[in-house]
Amino acid sequence: MLSYILRYMKTMIDLDDESLARAAKELGTTTKKDTVNAALTFVAERRQRIDTLLADPDDLAVLGVGPDIADPDVMGRARR
Repeated sequence: MLSYILRYMKTMIDLDDESLARAAKELGTTTKKDTVNAALTFVAERRQRIDTLLADPDDLAVLGVGPDIADPDVMGRARR
């Protein structure tokens, strides 16, 4: 008797080419597969990012902003 293990399954889907191209540009991906997987990961992890932000809305580091964002001297020298 033969036994098979299914490791993955390919799925055929229709993609909006314009949206795919825009997502690839935003995500920095070059293939359709990488773009779709990166987009799925981004959306799947979104809840965690939102929960982290809501836990301490005053923590600017969650947004990727350092404490000097509120320093007018530092911000005055920032490149625009």
